[in-house]
Amino acid sequence: MVASIASNALQIGEVAKRSGLSVKTIRYYTDIGLLEPQVRRSPSSSYRLYGPDVINRLAFIRRTQSLGLSLTEIRDILEIHDRGTLPCGQAKHYLESKLADIETQIRHLELLRKEVKGVLSGWQDPIATQYETQTICPNLQAEPSLQPQTHS
Repeated sequence: MVASIASNALQIGEVAKRSGLSVKTIRYYTDIGLLEPQVRRSPSSSYRLYGPDVINRLAFIRRTQSLGLSLTEIRDILEIHDRGTLPCGQAKHYLESKLADIETQIRHLELLRKEVKGVLSGWQDPIATQYETQTICPNLQAEPSLQPQTHS
């Protein structure tokens, strides 16, 4: 592996250019182990040298991040791959979990949307001056315990 990296080695600037990622991002991915089998130090200097497959690996990282996977989940998938096994089962597990989270978020957002629409449907402009000193915004403080009491 070291010989193949040395013969087709890419310095970090070239990797950044080809991948569309910043040097800082590539350094970070290297530091947290996402690019582990693809990076070596040059023998004559402290330059990081990357194997030619690093561009494909970075594309995989970008794609899986765009699907909502965390860097920890991506690292788990890459570790399985680096052991010589297809990580599709683990990737599917993470995506199914992500989908469940998204479904929950959608339900919460739909409830929030209904609540906000309800507040806006009862909005009153202008507000009677008697509420000005008793509330911050009467339209938002619609709960009975927060509404000013009027005595008839």
